[in-house]
Amino acid sequence: MLAASAAPAAPPFVGEAMEDRWLSVDEIAAYLGVSKDTVYTWVTTKGMPGHKVGRFWKFKKEDVDAWVREGGAASGSDDLDDKGTRNG
Repeated sequence: MLAASAAPAAPPFVGEAMEDRWLSVDEIAAYLGVSKDTVYTWVTTKGMPGHKVGRFWKFKKEDVDAWVREGGAASGSDDLDDKGTRNG
């Protein structure tokens, strides 16, 4: 007697692939509601988690979310003058 063969299962990451992909500067800026310039500034001066792939920056949404929750995007004291008001 032959056993019925099951249809091949889809890889477990198929449904998650779009959620776990690397995001571009444009996409992460839109997601956070900030400009691309702000993203570049945060990457270079505030330690925003990102990876350079060739000449492009790429981001994992989960890493950026954690960084924001930890206060990484919060204004630092270097953005304030000695009276506690914003410079600029």
